Amino acid sequence: MRELTKLFKALSDPNRLRILKMLEIKPLCVCEITEALQLATSTVSKHLSILRDAGFIIDKKDGKWVNYTLEPDNKASILLPIISDWLATDNSIKSDTEHLKTIDRIDLCGK
Repeated sequence: MRELTKLFKALSDPNRLRILKMLEIKPLCVCEITEALQLATSTVSKHLSILRDAGFIIDKKDGKWVNYTLEPDNKASILLPIISDWLATDNSIKSDTEHLKTIDRIDLCGK
C-alpha cells in the first residue's frame, strides 16, 4: 500500500503532471524544465526527485547533461497512458508543449 500511496502523491501536484507530459515529448534537463514551467530550479529539482522516487522517471548522465526521461519499465509506467489521455486537452499542457519548442538547451544553460 505504501508504494501505491507514493505513486498517487507524486501525481497530486499539477507541476509534476506537467513535467510528465513534457517528458513524453523528449528527455529534458533541469534547466529546460525550469524554463518551461517558469519555476525555481530548486522547486523543479524537488518535483523531479519525487517523480523519480515514485518510479515515474529516471535520470541519465550524458556528458555535461543530466537528462530526465520517463521510466518505461516500472509499475508506475502503466499509469502514464491514462494520465496522458486525461491531460491532452489541458490548456497549460498545450502551452507547455508550445513553449518547449522554443527552448534551446545550449542557449539556455550555456554548456
